[in-house]
Amino acid sequence: MYIVIWRYRVDPAQQAKFVKAYGAKGDWFRFFSGSKDYLGTELLADDERPGEYVTVDRWASEEAYSTYLSEHEADYDRLDRRCEALTLSEQRIGAYGPA
Repeated sequence: MYIVIWRYRVDPAQQAKFVKAYGAKGDWFRFFSGSKDYLGTELLADDERPGEYVTVDRWASEEAYSTYLSEHEADYDRLDRRCEALTLSEQRIGAYGPA
């Protein structure tokens, strides 16, 4: 399994839209679901810092993730630009595979 984790600070006025876009069955889920190797995404809210979230994207392998992104780069960029308005900041925490 290969996992990619992102952290977001969300504009309070955009939280409902953010959760809809990044949550289960949201825009990102639908985009990544084009791959049979996509295993799902979890959206987690920070209990101590309102408006902060992380996403945990699960893939069958690093190769599957990289291949899907390279084959769908233009669509990824369009969705990413559209979702930028929902956040105050985003940071890729890291990508993790088997040790």
